[in-house]
Amino acid sequence: MPALLIVVYAVVVYLLFLVVLCYAAGFFAGFGVPKGIDDGSRAAVPAAVAVDLLLLLLFAVQHTVMARPWFKRRWTRIVPGPAERASFVLAASLVLALMFWLWRPVRPVVWSLTGPGADALWAVYAAGWVIAVSSTFLVSHFDLFGLRQAWLHARHVRYSPPPFTERGIYGRIRHPLMAGFVVIFWSAPVMTAGHLLFAVAATGYILAGIAFEEHDLLQGLGSTYAAYRARVPALIPRPWLRRPAPGSWRSEENDRKQAT
Repeated sequence: MPALLIVVYAVVVYLLFLVVLCYAAGFFAGFGVPKGIDDGSRAAVPAAVAVDLLLLLLFAVQHTVMARPWFKRRWTRIVPGPAERASFVLAASLVLALMFWLWRPVRPVVWSLTGPGADALWAVYAAGWVIAVSSTFLVSHFDLFGLRQAWLHARHVRYSPPPFTERGIYGRIRHPLMAGFVVIFWSAPVMTAGHLLFAVAATGYILAGIAFEEHDLLQGLGSTYAAYRARVPALIPRPWLRRPAPGSWRSEENDRKQAT
């Protein structure tokens, strides 16, 4: 595949992802989009729950399987390596769009806040998006969404993954992107049964996904990531962090060099 075509493909996929991401912000808030999480045709509760769980399962399978190293090795026999990450982003965006389209509301209200309580939750909701999006720029935003791989390929530069970092919020929690999404899912002034179903299932998937991701990170970064995991919590920051063991910085630096 010509390098220019891969760049164009990655850019188009990224723009599609931005559209889906903006729609997601409105979908969970129930504002500014044709269909929010509590909108749509009504169905019997068992049928609606079954459809919603199947949609969540589809996203979980796509996201988990396509992110695994063994799948990437096989996938890149079909898709050019520089387009692999963009293809992952494309698949995830299409599955999310499908979920937004087919999601069935489950109406009973679990809780409903108004006034200052609702305003506070909307502020937390916005903060969740800030945490999630800003965290991608602390590692490599354009690598995460496949643009960097395509650009380096077009410039005939060998790809190397972004170096391990503890900058900013990564020095307080290991998975700020996932933490931001957990905040987003639960910050609903009006929490319906359908929204609660999504929040519970998505949070459970995030916890499972973290376990898979950390297994891969330990395989790739070794004691660097093991020491980082021992110091820094996964999702909820501590008031203080554990100090690294004496002499561990030299070992971690060697592991970083080997991993990169």
